This record gives sequence, C-alpha cells and structure tokens, in this order.
Amino acid sequence: MEWFPGLAVGWLNGWLLLVAFYGVFGVMMWAFPREVVARLYDRTGWGREVQVNAAAAKVLAFVLFGLAFFTPLQIGTTVFWVGTGLYGIGFVLMVISLLNYRNTPFGEPVVDGAYRFSRNPQWVALVLVVLGIPLAMGSGIALLLAVAITILGHLRVIAEEKACLEAYGESYRDYMDGVPRYLGFFWGEGFGL
Repeated sequence: MEWFPGLAVGWLNGWLLLVAFYGVFGVMMWAFPREVVARLYDRTGWGREVQVNAAAAKVLAFVLFGLAFFTPLQIGTTVFWVGTGLYGIGFVLMVISLLNYRNTPFGEPVVDGAYRFSRNPQWVALVLVVLGIPLAMGSGIALLLAVAITILGHLRVIAEEKACLEAYGESYRDYMDGVPRYLGFFWGEGFGL
C-alpha cells in the first residue's frame, strides 16, 4: 500500500471494478419499476446539512473515481485480494438488498431478506465496494477519500432513518430496536438518532 501509487492509463486499473459495479447497478435501476426507483432516490426529510454533506460526498466520489481510472490494480498483492474480497462481498450484498427493496410493497418499510440483519444493507454494501476498490489499487489517498465518503454517508443514513420513523411510526421503531443500523453495531438510537 502506497499513499500515492503511480498513475497510468491502462486496462487493469480500478475503473474495471467501478464499471462492473455501476453497470450492474444501472441495469437493475433500468429494469426496476419507476416507482421503486423513485422511492429509492426519495430525499424527503433531508435538511440543508444532509444535502450539503451528500454534495460533498459526491465531489469526493468523483475524485476517487478519477483516481480509480488512472491507478493500476495491485494484482497478486495482499491488499489486492483483501480489496477485491470486500468489493465482491459488497457487490453481492448490493444486488441482494436491491432485490429485497424492489420486492417490498409500496408504503411498507423494507424488513425482509438482507434487511433482517441490517437496517441499511445497501449502505453497508456500498461502503464495502468503496473501501475495497482503493485497497485493490493499493492507494492510501484513495482509501482516505473512501473513509471520508463513508463518514459523510453515515449522516445520510441518519436522515433516511428519521424519514422512516416519521413514515412508519412505532412499527419502524420496533424494527430499529431489533435490527442493527449496519451489521452488529449502531443499534437503535445510538450514534446520531
């Protein structure tokens, strides 16, 4: 792992992982019913602070994507295998949680499938992908950007949970009490809600 690995245009760069992930994600969004996609991107309950944090996270993500385009994967190294392992787990979890989300009737909270283990499995999946790519590239600066994106994204998760509490009331509160925010940590109202 280097802070600033050498940059080069090439076929075996981090962009391959991005294209695979966002290619599958894009196909899923195209195939899903419009009302499911609209619900997925609903920003109800977002205050100014969350909107600013989301915009900052997007800027950092574009910088990270730029680094991924020009940073070769460190194929055969330990960080490559750890990174692609995290990426692969995140990729599969994202597909599963999006399918769980799609199959939930409109007007009901998503509580089945991967949502039985995490209130936010899509976010867990995205964090694994976003952390896995910089590791696979062996880039410390890209990993630092990924961590910053993760921290800013946590604030978005809190806003989404507040919106769910307003929409679903005590049934969602009961769900929060029984299922961790992520995976085994940040239960219930802790750390921001």
